[in-house]
Amino acid sequence: MRPSHPVLGAILILSPPAQAAQHSALPGLFGVPVEFILFATTLLGVALYHRHTLQVALAGLAVISLYKIVFTGFHEGGGIAGWVAHLGHEWVVLTNLLGLLLGFAILARHFEDSHVPHILPRFLPPGRPGAFSLLVVVFVMSAFLDNIAAALIGGTVAAHVFRRRVHIGYLAAIVAASNAGGSGSVLGDTTTTMMWIDGVAPLHVVHAYVAAVTALLMFGLVAAHQQHAHQPLHRDVGPAIGVDWARVGIVAWILVAVIATNVYINSRHPELSDRFPFLGAAVWIAILLATPLRRPEWSLLPDAAKGSVFLLSLVICASMMPVDRLPAASWLTSFGLGFISSVFDNIPLTALALTQGGYDWGVLAFAVGFGGSMIWFGSSAGVALSNLFPEARSVGAWLKAGWHVALAYVVGFFVMLAVVGWHPQPAHKAMRGGPDAVAPVPQH
Repeated sequence: MRPSHPVLGAILILSPPAQAAQHSALPGLFGVPVEFILFATTLLGVALYHRHTLQVALAGLAVISLYKIVFTGFHEGGGIAGWVAHLGHEWVVLTNLLGLLLGFAILARHFEDSHVPHILPRFLPPGRPGAFSLLVVVFVMSAFLDNIAAALIGGTVAAHVFRRRVHIGYLAAIVAASNAGGSGSVLGDTTTTMMWIDGVAPLHVVHAYVAAVTALLMFGLVAAHQQHAHQPLHRDVGPAIGVDWARVGIVAWILVAVIATNVYINSRHPELSDRFPFLGAAVWIAILLATPLRRPEWSLLPDAAKGSVFLLSLVICASMMPVDRLPAASWLTSFGLGFISSVFDNIPLTALALTQGGYDWGVLAFAVGFGGSMIWFGSSAGVALSNLFPEARSVGAWLKAGWHVALAYVVGFFVMLAVVGWHPQPAHKAMRGGPDAVAPVPQH
């Protein structure tokens, strides 16, 4: 990735007006706070030195933390005490991400060892339609599963049906399918779940699927062609392969545990969701309870932990940026947030948008949910999949081979605007008692 990459340009251009007044007098370059410059440098280092992404991310985290400890402080206070308090404020999000990334790595191996990926080619059509059908399966799964799980299951199947020769453009498409599938469902993505907790009615994000389906057709067909030219789908399955139904049951049990926990907490006790990492805990409780039936592949955890720590480092860096408000809510702002989401954690962006109000939540859900697919570390699904396919950890290769994802984002976004339009919901908090409001009001 070149220093003049449009995504980095977007974050530097859109960020200055989003600064709080308390940061306006801080030193910077052309009005851009030093924190953003350090963060952009970190992202550029990740792009250029993709074989040392963890080291670069940790170094960036250390430098940004040191700068804020010495010079600017945090919302929670100044100095080391403020830094510790800031991490304490973020611990639920970080622990949930860590638990899900590591837990779903175990789930993906259970799924692989169940031999289901070996027999799935029997049910997929041959050639390009088969490659496209697998992306559709990932898209549908992500509507009710976590997008990390959907991407890992899709990647596990792809490793088998394409004999481990998976095109990077197709890997980008798997991540894009998982993020697109979750964009219109309050169960499919962390950002849409945040909207639901805050009082946005589930029906107010469903129209994100207009853009998501359009994008799927565009990037899916191109990626299927790429993959077929690189390695056609392999449908020859030996008769001796049988399904380990116990492992299939474990996979289903883990997924049901996560979904049930998500639905119960967000519908009954949403005020607790930011106090304890229920999702990460649910995954690991389910894994440990199933251990007597089938032993997990614990040896996967060290490599998965490296990818997880990398993502968490970027999430912490993003949380320390001096962004207290976004530009005025509009379809153009939402469109820009999609590009920013490819390098900037979409959780704080969504939180700021919810506080600000005035957005069309379906448009925003597609933008921040799908936008992270444009770069491999732009979403947790991309980081998780890169643990299975380390060759994907090249920003240059991802952008070159996965160009269709960025194009699909633009086309899908404007098709949604043309078909559905821009319908901001500035008073969604007041509508929580309405007939289509499912999540109860968290008490503050």
